[in-house]
Amino acid sequence: QVQLVESGGGLVQAGDSLSLSCVASGRTRSTLGIGWFRQAPGQEREFVAVISWSGGSISYAESVKGRFTISRDNAKHTVYLQMNSLEPEDTAVYYCAAGPWWTTQPSAFGSWGQGTQVTVSS
Repeated sequence: QVQLVESGGGLVQAGDSLSLSCVASGRTRSTLGIGWFRQAPGQEREFVAVISWSGGSISYAESVKGRFTISRDNAKHTVYLQMNSLEPEDTAVYYCAAGPWWTTQPSAFGSWGQGTQVTVSS
C-alpha cells in the first residue's frame, strides 16, 4: 500500500495562490498515477487533476483548467498542485490519491491521504 500525506492548505483571499504537496511512501512502485480530488461541505468528492508517474500524462477537471497545474518530482516521490486565481468555489478539503492515471473516478483510487483544508474568502 502507498501512504500519502498532503500539505500546503490554508486560508487565502480570492485571487491568491496556494501550492499543495503530496508525498508518497511505502509501495510506490505499484503506483501508476496520483490524483488530486476535493470535497466541499455537503458535496460529493470530485476530481481535480491526475498525473502519471512514468509518462507524465495529465488530465484536469474543466473547472480548474487554466488555473491549476499538477506536476511531479519522481526523485522526491512528490506530486504538486499549484493553484492560482483561487475562487471561493475552490474551498474544500483537498486529497491526493494513488491509482490509475487514465480515470477520474474517485472509486478507482485505492490509497488516500488525510486531506488538507483550502479556504478561499471573497
